[in-house]
Amino acid sequence: MIVVASDHAGVGLKAQIIRVVEESGRQVRDLGPADESSVDYPDFAHLVAEAVAGGEAQMGILICGTGIGMSISANRHPGVRAALCHDAFTAEMARRHNDANVLCMGARVLGVGVAEQITRVFLDSEFEGGRHQRRVEKIEIEWEES
Repeated sequence: MIVVASDHAGVGLKAQIIRVVEESGRQVRDLGPADESSVDYPDFAHLVAEAVAGGEAQMGILICGTGIGMSISANRHPGVRAALCHDAFTAEMARRHNDANVLCMGARVLGVGVAEQITRVFLDSEFEGGRHQRRVEKIEIEWEES
C-alpha cells in the first residue's frame, strides 16, 4: 500500500501521481485533501508518516508547493526517511542508498512529466543494503550532547 497526501498547492499534481501509482499495479490510498481549500501541510505529512512508521503503508508520497515543509514534517517520525527529490537521479539514490520510504515533491517546482518520472523511479528502485545499511541504521540513533 502506498499512501499519498498533499496540501492545497499539491492537489492537482497528487491526482496525476495517484494515477501513476495505480498504473504500476500498487494499491494506493489518498489521505487528502480533497480540494484546493487552504490547509496546513504538517497535518497531511503526519498522516502519511504515521501510516508508514506504523507499518500500515509500505511507502508514502507527499506533495506541497516546494516539498520542503512536507519532508521536514515527515522526518520528525522515527522510522520515516522522507526524501525531497527533484529528478530521477535523486529519487533513485534516495531509495538505493538511503532506503527512503517517503517521497516528497514540490508541485510549484516540478512539471507533471518530471514528477511522474520521479515517482516511477522511486517506486521501482530497491535499497542496496550492504555498506548503506550501516548508514541508514545510524539515522535512528538518538544523539546525546557531549
